[in-house]
Amino acid sequence: MPTYVVLLPVKPPARGKSRLSSLPDAVRRRLAEAFALDTAAACLAAETVGAVLAVTDDAGFSTELTSIGCVAIPDGVVDDLNGTLVQAAAEASRRWPGLVPVALTGDLPALRPDDLDTALRSVPAGRPAYVSDADGVGTTLYTAAVEDFAPRFGDGSREAHDLAGAWPVPGPLATLRRDVDALDDLRAAAMLGLGARTAAVVAELDLS
Repeated sequence: MPTYVVLLPVKPPARGKSRLSSLPDAVRRRLAEAFALDTAAACLAAETVGAVLAVTDDAGFSTELTSIGCVAIPDGVVDDLNGTLVQAAAEASRRWPGLVPVALTGDLPALRPDDLDTALRSVPAGRPAYVSDADGVGTTLYTAAVEDFAPRFGDGSREAHDLAGAWPVPGPLATLRRDVDALDDLRAAAMLGLGARTAAVVAELDLS
């Protein structure tokens, strides 16, 4: 039975993935779009997820997100990811009062639903928890009851979540930990198996 609602913040693809700036702008934009759509699709396929609430100020891209099954709302907090997520958690609680909010980064193009299910099923009831990224410095997932929802995404977020008392979800969870900021990250994600949309873009590139 679904127990979570995913909060998926999506920066407008025209401004997303700036660390892929060595690629042509059109390709970078297509990758940013594909990352978000593949992440959303994996979340929608997870057994523990009852809904995906995408937060984006790109009206055109929000249509693409809703076309695959997400609910999309505009970002009500400018340049503050954690503020955006707190606001989204409150909105999610209003729309789906029985579901626990879980924030995911929108750049997990290799994400498999079973990795997300494994992580969420392991979280102790009522306890804030997070999943660190593959480098052990950042965070790809954070969850807590809405009244305790206090994400700390940003530089050094793994340590920040630790210091706040959130529980580090254990296990390999390779596809959930593999976010993509740079080309080396994309190569590593490709080794895990990319989602269909990202794979279609990458097939046109030379990542060697």
